[in-house]
Amino acid sequence: MCRSLLTFLRGSQRVTGRRVRRLLDKSKTFHVACGVTICIFSVVHVSAHLVNMVSFSVRYSEDFPGLNVAQYRGQVTHTDTHMDIFFPGVTGVLLVLVLFLMFTASSYCIRVSSYEIFWYTHNLFIVFYVILMVHVAGGALKYQSNVETHPPGCVQNNLSSWTNHRAAGEKGTESSGAPQTVCQEEARFQPHFPQTWLWVSAPLCLYCAERFYRFIRSSAAPVTIVSVISHPCSVVELRMLKSGFKPHPGQVSPCPTGKNQTFGIHLRVLGDWTLWKCVFLPTCNISNLTVCCAFSSHPRVHVDGPFGSPSEEVFNYEVSLCVAGGIGVTPFACVLQALFDDWRQYKLKRLYFVWVCRDLQSFYWFADLLCGLHERLWRDNRPDYLNVQLYLSNTQGLQSISEERYRFLSSRLRIGRPKWKLIFQEIGRANQLKRVGVFCCGPKGISKALHTLCNSNPHTETAFEYNKESFS
Repeated sequence: MCRSLLTFLRGSQRVTGRRVRRLLDKSKTFHVACGVTICIFSVVHVSAHLVNMVSFSVRYSEDFPGLNVAQYRGQVTHTDTHMDIFFPGVTGVLLVLVLFLMFTASSYCIRVSSYEIFWYTHNLFIVFYVILMVHVAGGALKYQSNVETHPPGCVQNNLSSWTNHRAAGEKGTESSGAPQTVCQEEARFQPHFPQTWLWVSAPLCLYCAERFYRFIRSSAAPVTIVSVISHPCSVVELRMLKSGFKPHPGQVSPCPTGKNQTFGIHLRVLGDWTLWKCVFLPTCNISNLTVCCAFSSHPRVHVDGPFGSPSEEVFNYEVSLCVAGGIGVTPFACVLQALFDDWRQYKLKRLYFVWVCRDLQSFYWFADLLCGLHERLWRDNRPDYLNVQLYLSNTQGLQSISEERYRFLSSRLRIGRPKWKLIFQEIGRANQLKRVGVFCCGPKGISKALHTLCNSNPHTETAFEYNKESFS
């Protein structure tokens, strides 16, 4: 996936319209679909080769020994499978093995528990393509090189096989005594020249150029870590500073933190690969909401990006609905921060924000930002600009946000899961004849429910357009 190229294309307003950008946002889905398709047709390809091995053995032709992969008739039935396919066979087994490793290591469980396994096995695709380009070099597929001197159906001077005798007799009968075409020489066969590189080299070179560009960009200058803030529920906020790095609101991972030059990312500690657990936790023993700034002993950190994401489209609608599940709130936090800085500069006129969490403490990640934006909109006489709904899916025990400064969030907190159909109907009644952008970053269950409602269009006078962030 050439993410820098996709970011450039979706950022070119003159080149790509809204529909094209929405298609570009489905690049990961297309990537997964291509992978599954390759796996399916690989099984079909291998099965066809096994059938061909039997066919070469059963239909062995003594008149064209150079065309046969089998060495004699009935070779497979005699339990002798040593055919002339050593190189294609070895490369084929390697291709299947590499594909199996890449496919199995792409599961969500492996990505979370041991991200390194997913990363390194996924990069085996370069080995896969190299083997694929030389896979056909073994000569299993051949073509006739002397069709002019040995046309199909010609009769040889010395017919030795019953097949050619029978063919010659049938042709002589059908032609009613017409002269037979006599072969001038024996049929010669040559293996096909490998042509896979014609199809693979261009995208492979494009990807290599993309990776080289990203390496140069990320290694140009390491970032300066300004602070690390530990939030509840194993979430860490890392604030950094890098010259020339200007992420736009809604782009993947980095989020501008105010009008200054710093930007921040929020990480949830999962598995054994998270930056906080691997680098900062061993030396920074801090409690919740405290800052650790002693970074002299830590390795240098490089940041690649920023990359485009569907959340950038939030500002291109007059009405948008942002739905977050747990840590999936991070892309929308950038949107909220941009509105807090200056909400008037955007096309957006109304924002519906729905956040679903299992733990009450999770709402404190961006509690100050939500309350600050609410107060600013009230001062600017736009209290209807932001509609916030918080849902606590864990219904065990009586829970509430008791702090006085978070009274706004306490009034928006609801226990249980959202009733999406009712939410869509409410938005539809309040925004008739308008196009509403629906953005989701959360579990598959929430994403599927929203996608279904957008397609079914429960409120016929309002159009809902679905946009999905990558949650995993």
